[in-house]
Amino acid sequence: MRLTSLDVFRGITIAAMILVNMAGVAEPNVYPLLLHADWHGCTPTDLVFPFFLFIVGVAMTFSLSKYTDDNKATASVYWRILRRAAILFALGLLLNSLWNKDLSTIRIMGVLQRISLTYLLACIAVLNLPRKGQWILAGVLLIGYWLAMMYLPVPGYGAGVLTREGNLGGYIDRLIIPQAHLYKGDGFKNLGDPEGLFSTIPAVVSVLVGYFAGQWIRKQPVKYRTSIGLVLFGIGCLIIGWGWGWTFPINKKLWTSSYVLFASGWALLLLAACYELIEVRRVRRWSKPFEVLGLNAISVFVASVVLIKILLRIKVGFGENAPNAYDWIYQNVFASWAGAVNGSLLFAIVTVLLWIAVAYGMYQQRWFLKV
Repeated sequence: MRLTSLDVFRGITIAAMILVNMAGVAEPNVYPLLLHADWHGCTPTDLVFPFFLFIVGVAMTFSLSKYTDDNKATASVYWRILRRAAILFALGLLLNSLWNKDLSTIRIMGVLQRISLTYLLACIAVLNLPRKGQWILAGVLLIGYWLAMMYLPVPGYGAGVLTREGNLGGYIDRLIIPQAHLYKGDGFKNLGDPEGLFSTIPAVVSVLVGYFAGQWIRKQPVKYRTSIGLVLFGIGCLIIGWGWGWTFPINKKLWTSSYVLFASGWALLLLAACYELIEVRRVRRWSKPFEVLGLNAISVFVASVVLIKILLRIKVGFGENAPNAYDWIYQNVFASWAGAVNGSLLFAIVTVLLWIAVAYGMYQQRWFLKV
């Protein structure tokens, strides 16, 4: 079964990722909604990454549906899962290492690495636990992470310190990963990682919530009430996540338990909207650009990141003060007439349209690159 609404949802998420990535290069000349929250809090940009994990979970529902108690997954199935996870992790490392000749400072973790690990762990859970056990696991991971982050003391800082350097997740990451391989930017200064190992634990739940949503869709008729079920589930996650945020702040960089539920709530609502429009009401004309993006999500994701790195590396002109290609295009093509902030937005929108055109070309040639 192919769920077109999931492809569209994936495409919307890819488009949003390209938009915020491209606009964010021009920081501080960016609309605040297109930037991540500095620390605690959540902007629309902070929802993009957990949407990817949620989508992975929904897709797992269909790819793993044939494996039951009577039809157990074989070793070859686990090998395919492990192979896919390894390829995703390797792609992430490759993106981190582009033009970095010093292997001793390459960042080990990242977006694709987190997708890889959460996919692997969620698959193992789904294939080995009954449905009730999967829900219990999700609760244990969220509550356990909250208790650990708030009540286990960090040497030199104490318990419940949720700063970049003083939080438990950063401390554990520093114990496991050499500091030179941790994240340097955004104030972390190699003291932690927004996609670190320890915070990957609650991120597994972001995938599991998607899996639970996919199970609901797969077992229900294509009716209005199926969409309503997703909406109610989403509203419930939003309320619990928002309420939990008063004691365990919503924070993407720490991937707090409240953030998992809050972001999952929005993911459920967007999936419900896509499902209702595309599957139930058959209103599809608007969705084709996003569908073609979603069908080649990994290739567009990787290529768009590489493009940004190329634009930032290439110099236009000569001399030490020559601007990079991104700045030159931004200043001369967009900001010169639209203004600094509108210019960054327009540059990002044009880039999204470019990748939609590329995805259309791949779609027409029936090129679907998958991991």
